[in-house]
Amino acid sequence: MLTLLIVIIILAFIFDYINGFHDAANAIANIVSTKVLTPLQAVLWAAFFNFVAFFISKYYFGGFGIADTISKSITLTTGDPFALYVVLAGLLSAISWNLITWWFGIPSSSSHALIGGLIGAAVAHYHTFNVVNASKVIPIISFIVFAPLIGMFIAFIITVLIVNVCKKSNPYKAEKWFKRMQLVSSALFSIGHGGNDAQKVMGLIGAAMVATHYIPNIKAIPDWVPLSCFLAIGLGTMSGGWKIVKTMGTKITKITPLEGVAADTAGAITLFLTEYFKIPVSTTHTITGSIIGVGATKRLSAVRWGVTVNLLWAWILTIPVSAILAAVFYFIITYFI
Repeated sequence: MLTLLIVIIILAFIFDYINGFHDAANAIANIVSTKVLTPLQAVLWAAFFNFVAFFISKYYFGGFGIADTISKSITLTTGDPFALYVVLAGLLSAISWNLITWWFGIPSSSSHALIGGLIGAAVAHYHTFNVVNASKVIPIISFIVFAPLIGMFIAFIITVLIVNVCKKSNPYKAEKWFKRMQLVSSALFSIGHGGNDAQKVMGLIGAAMVATHYIPNIKAIPDWVPLSCFLAIGLGTMSGGWKIVKTMGTKITKITPLEGVAADTAGAITLFLTEYFKIPVSTTHTITGSIIGVGATKRLSAVRWGVTVNLLWAWILTIPVSAILAAVFYFIITYFI
């Protein structure tokens, strides 16, 4: 049992790392597409603030509420020898979906892949949907819609305000200032990214530890777990995800430094709000909505809706596909036990 727990923790850190390079585009696409930073500078910048998020979550938000939500999304029977295989199958499914979507350059949600994986494996094991904690899972699923809409709305408002306040400014000087401000807005979004996504892996590790009686509850999780999770996602971000950077930075709409500031700031505000309310959301969905909101201030045709519709299909399919994958992984694993 201890060996399996160690394997799950190692795989969880691998997923966290993959999450980092899969979602690196979310944090750096705007700042790279406007040429404020080179890709290498951008990933180093984002990775640093991914790790800084640990201190923000622990000391500003007062704990790791998102991790608690994830750990309670499904009900694992404490002491059940197969509970860890449920977590293992969910992890393998989420890792597989992340790698598939990364390969095709699709900005899908790592968090929803993880949730879908846990649900699929748990239902496969317990043969009932009663193991799904609806009070935790329904808000997560609903924010597939709400997170991009909130990001879109905030980005639209911020962009309109900035344009009206700065309409008499010297264009050259204004662009220079917005390029500097992009460093701040990108850092804020990276903090939101780290604070949201690293905690999802914490929650999964916590659920596995509780199921094996290693800890009594998620609040008793050892300090090395959150530190390792935030470090792993930072290292993953440093590895980049260039195919998705191209999609996020150029294919949805063209971004100027002013618009980059608005999109990143809107995304960061959305992530901070959802962390405050302990709701795990997709940073991918959030920043995509923010970019669309910025593009819509120029004209609706400035948004490449064909690309956006393809992204939407990927978002809709993530939970069911990862759930099916997890069920398959669970049956394969248990077949050989």
